[in-house]
Amino acid sequence: MNRPSNTFDIAIEQGFDFLSPDYAALFDNSAATAFQHPLWLDTLYTRLASHAGATPLVVVVRHRATGALAMVLPLLRIRRGPIRTVEFADLRVSDYLAPVCSPQVFSELLKDESACAEIRCLIRPFDLLRMTKLPDGRLPIENLLATPRRVAMDSNAYATVLVAPFEQWRASAMDRSYQKELAKKSRQLQKKGDLSFSCCSDSASVLDALDVMRKFRGPRFQAQGDGDLLQRPEYYGFYSEMAHRGLGSFVRLYAMKMDGEVIAAVLGLCHQGNFLVIMSAFDIAGYKSQSLGALMFEQVAKDCIERGDRMLDFTIGDEPYKKLFGAQPSPMWAVTQAGSTTGAISLFALKQAPWLKLAAKRMSEFRLLPTRTSTPTR
Repeated sequence: MNRPSNTFDIAIEQGFDFLSPDYAALFDNSAATAFQHPLWLDTLYTRLASHAGATPLVVVVRHRATGALAMVLPLLRIRRGPIRTVEFADLRVSDYLAPVCSPQVFSELLKDESACAEIRCLIRPFDLLRMTKLPDGRLPIENLLATPRRVAMDSNAYATVLVAPFEQWRASAMDRSYQKELAKKSRQLQKKGDLSFSCCSDSASVLDALDVMRKFRGPRFQAQGDGDLLQRPEYYGFYSEMAHRGLGSFVRLYAMKMDGEVIAAVLGLCHQGNFLVIMSAFDIAGYKSQSLGALMFEQVAKDCIERGDRMLDFTIGDEPYKKLFGAQPSPMWAVTQAGSTTGAISLFALKQAPWLKLAAKRMSEFRLLPTRTSTPTR
C-alpha cells in the first residue's frame, strides 16, 4: 500500500471545471500549451468525449496546505477494440499535449515519491498508456509516470519567428525569388476582382468562414483518401463553438474574400504571443495558379506582426510550404507503456512492423471515423 503524500492531495475529478478561476490561474502560470487552455479543454470534454466513447480521467493535484491547484493532468480512458488505453485529452484536435503545471511545482512533484506513486496508481488500470504529441523541451511527464524514455515521432512541428516590420521579416524569412513569385501571384489575384483580407469579428462572419472551410475541405481530403473532421457534426460543432467563444481573445479566424465571397480561411489559436494554425482551407479549384494558400499565410503573418505576435506556429506536419516561410522544425515526442500482457503484445507489434502500426492505428480510430481514412488529418 502506497503512503499518501504529506504535501499534495491527489484525486480523480471527472467533472473538473476547466472554466474555474483556479484553473485559469494555474494555466496562466504553467508550462502548458494553447491546447490545454480552459476554453479548449472545456469544449473538448463536453463536446467530443462522449462521441468517442471516452471517459474523463482528470488527475487533479492540490497543495495540501492551501488547497490551491498544483497540477492538472487532462486524460481520457478509451477502449479501442479489446485494448484499454489511457491518453491525453486529444481526440485528433490537439497538436501539443502537456501537463498543466509550473516547472517549479512539477520539480517538487518529482521529488515527492509518494505523490508520484499515487498518480501512477490512479491512472490504472490500462493495457496501453499513450502520451503522444509531446513538444520538445516541455515537462518530462515520463519521469512523473515512470514510463520508458520518450521517442521521436515521425512528424515535426514548424514555427517561424516574427519580427517587425513585416518587410523585414519577409526579407529574412523568405527566399528573394519566392517573394517575387508571391508578389506576381498577388497582382494576378487582385486583377480578378475586389480582393480583401480580414480577421472575423462577429458571429455571422465566423459562421460564413467555417461553412466555406467545410465546403472546400470536403472534396480535397476525400480525394486524398483522408477523413476531414469538419464534415462530421460533432467536430464542426467543436470548432464552431471554439471560434465563437474564443473570438477576439483566444481564437482568430482569418478570411480572404473575392467580391465578397470567402475564397480562403485560416483558423488558429492565440497564446503567449504565438499564433498557432490549426486549420486552413482554400478555393484551390477556382484559383489553381494563384498560390492562394501561400498568399493567405503571407497575409496572416503580416497581421500577426502588426498585432505584436512573436511567433507564427504552423504546428505538426512536415509539409514543404512551411519552410518557405522560414519555419524551423522542432521534434515531437511520444511516451508509451504497456500495463498488461495484451498491451505488451500490441506495443511490441507496433514497434516491430510499420504496416502493423498503420493497421492498429486505423483500428484504434474506428470508433471515431465513420468512413475509411488513411491519416488523422484535421
